[in-house]
Amino acid sequence: MATNESRRAVSAYLFARFGIPQAILEPYHLFERKKGWFILRKSEEVKNGAHLKISKVGLRASRKVGHFIKPTTRFIQIFGQFATKAVFQLNMTQLKTLVFEGEVPVDPALEKGYVILKMEDDVILGLGFYINGTIRSQLPGKQIRAEMLE
Repeated sequence: MATNESRRAVSAYLFARFGIPQAILEPYHLFERKKGWFILRKSEEVKNGAHLKISKVGLRASRKVGHFIKPTTRFIQIFGQFATKAVFQLNMTQLKTLVFEGEVPVDPALEKGYVILKMEDDVILGLGFYINGTIRSQLPGKQIRAEMLE
């Protein structure tokens, strides 16, 4: 189980960067590993298994990348709907550029760092990294990115 300090750090980051309310993570346990965090919905079954030695549990929520926290694609696809900032809406032309070239020039009022990428129909694709007027793709694997264009 993650320490209270670690839990506060993750939820504070999600709120500061994306505006995701800290209360969103309340119904979940947070487990910390060396390189990141996993979440699992709270339940009696989890309490009953607390004495077991577990190597991995739940959904990988984020990774430690240097001094930064990088939410995973799956986590953002689930919880990104609650974000109120650092969200960039792509049109199909921008998505194709991002997929085939790895980055897309944009002119939003964003701060340097991770941004949630979503389509015009509010489908959340995952993350990009905004720096110097460009969003760089953080979407997983070419197969997954190509499927997004269909």
